[in-house]
Amino acid sequence: MTDTNGLLFPPEAGNVVPARGTGVMPSGMLQNLVRSRAVSSVLDIEPDQIQPASLDLRLGKQAYRVRASFLPGQGRTVMDRVAQLDGLPAIDLTGGAVFEKKAVYVVELMEALHLDAETYGAANPKSSTGRLDILTRLITDDATEFDRVEPGYKGKLYLEVAPLSFPIVVRPGVRLSQLRLHRGLGELPQKTVAKYYKEGQLIGGVEPLLPLRGGLLVPVTVDLKGDGPGSVVAYRARSASNKIDVGRTDFYDPDQFWDPIHASDGRLSLEEDAFYILSSREDVGVPPQMAAEMVPYDSRSGEFRVHYAGFFDPGFGWADGRAQGSKAVLEVRSYGVPFTLEHGQTVGWLRYTQVASGFATALYGVGVESNYQGQGLRLAKHFKRWPGQ
Repeated sequence: MTDTNGLLFPPEAGNVVPARGTGVMPSGMLQNLVRSRAVSSVLDIEPDQIQPASLDLRLGKQAYRVRASFLPGQGRTVMDRVAQLDGLPAIDLTGGAVFEKKAVYVVELMEALHLDAETYGAANPKSSTGRLDILTRLITDDATEFDRVEPGYKGKLYLEVAPLSFPIVVRPGVRLSQLRLHRGLGELPQKTVAKYYKEGQLIGGVEPLLPLRGGLLVPVTVDLKGDGPGSVVAYRARSASNKIDVGRTDFYDPDQFWDPIHASDGRLSLEEDAFYILSSREDVGVPPQMAAEMVPYDSRSGEFRVHYAGFFDPGFGWADGRAQGSKAVLEVRSYGVPFTLEHGQTVGWLRYTQVASGFATALYGVGVESNYQGQGLRLAKHFKRWPGQ
């Protein structure tokens, strides 16, 4: 809803955050960009699209099924490439449309950008999207990289959508991805990361602490023991043909789509190209002046990776000055060959970035819709709780 001046988010006390500093922009700065039309949309941007340090992006009315994934490259538009890859005519999403498993679709998003030369964007799937094994990647005109919006970009946004495990039903307004906007790198000093790490503000619940990678990256390890022998430590996606309507929550029976894996000897053999949901051993925390991003494992330590690199808003898992109660849920796939994971094995790293204004005024889990605060091993919000949990 707009105010009487036609502007979203009227400038109330504490709502406006000055556009200064480097790092990821918090909600107040994002609201400023909406007011100034640097972030615009064919429909009003809804207040709950703006998270503590990210903006949910919405599917528009039209999609295009293309023969293959692509990047347009310099001097070319997304729609030029859609036409070349047999993407026309468009698919109307208005009444709901099915995106088939292993097919590639490109959807024009409702939101568009008009950035200045100091601001750039980075995108990733929302948590629920990754847990459904839906590959999403943001594309812009002239793009040579996925999930990146170059400084000064002015134009439409598009999303590549490829369901890998289950067919899905989508409609206009569905939110599958999120965008962060940055000024500068916002990299934290090594001594700051080390201090917060040692104090238990970034990681909790495990001892001893593993060494930071390169002095900056916080290691995350896998939990394959759970609450003891017989407890569920992972879910493996079934080869299901049942569709998942991504607009439904707490609706689907999980045993139609997933096989639970129970703790035994602290090992898990990843089947080639199978998709798994696992959990970190550590409690993960993000202090209010920071945001965090999961960096996938690299192939030098095994042919698997954390499939969807996740973003953690300020306040995730953090309370009373420490990390407590919230695990990192990991979406994992092995490539080329089977691979055996061991309990406590490092499966990724967290890169922490400073908030551009110095401190986020809105925190994950405090006054905003936050589906996964306090989470352990958990499927996407579309599923009912597993029987007995």
